Amino acid sequence: MGILQHLQKWSDSHHPRWLVILRVALGLSLFVKGISFIRNMGDLELLLSQSSLRDFSSWIALVITCIHLLGGFLIIIGLLTRWAVLIQLPVLLGAIFFIHPPFAETEFIFALLLILLLILFFVEGGGPFSLDNYFLKHPK
Repeated sequence: MGILQHLQKWSDSHHPRWLVILRVALGLSLFVKGISFIRNMGDLELLLSQSSLRDFSSWIALVITCIHLLGGFLIIIGLLTRWAVLIQLPVLLGAIFFIHPPFAETEFIFALLLILLLILFFVEGGGPFSLDNYFLKHPK
């Protein structure tokens, strides 16, 4: 049995129902952050251009935005939850290392909180009220 199957089996027997609300809130916050990046794409590109990623700032800003939108949506509905979490982690780890001092307090704490929640949901999975669980129980 693989690691993900062991995690799924453990998660099915230890997943409190209130974690569903926390999962949806996490997904919503990532999705809203993606919308915020769309509305302020110039600011995101400026922030990235001031870091060591300046050569690819436009492209990276687009990728970050798409990852937050897609990953947030998948986490909200609980579809491919662990994979959605895995694609979010590098983006948020990058945010922690590349955020500049004017944004450090609020954005750093927000990114750190999101990383902790992402790790939690990598272990827990989508839970009982997710499309992951539905498709697991209804394969056809």
